[in-house]
Amino acid sequence: MLRIEVILGENDVMAISEGLKEVGIGGLTVNKVRGRGKRPGPEIHASKGSEIFVPQFSSKYQLEAIVPDEREDEIIAIIKENGRVGKIFVSQILRAIDIATGNEGEKTI
Repeated sequence: MLRIEVILGENDVMAISEGLKEVGIGGLTVNKVRGRGKRPGPEIHASKGSEIFVPQFSSKYQLEAIVPDEREDEIIAIIKENGRVGKIFVSQILRAIDIATGNEGEKTI
């Protein structure tokens, strides 16, 4: 199993979610986070427009899905098709356990 984590600079969450639903990926965790990347955040005009403030951190969206190994390329392709700006990180899941049923491994997803 793999954890696919996506950090989006723009709100493409619904487009990615719908694309994943179409191929049967239902489990998706979404968080609104703040972070700093290569692109600076938007300027904020303060003091009645006389001062400009550039925040150190800007709003971003984080998506996370646990998927079977063999679906990695398919899932990444859907994210790339539906997302505009961001990063995709893929990591291995060593063990997964469903608390309610006690199932382990891919049965949990």
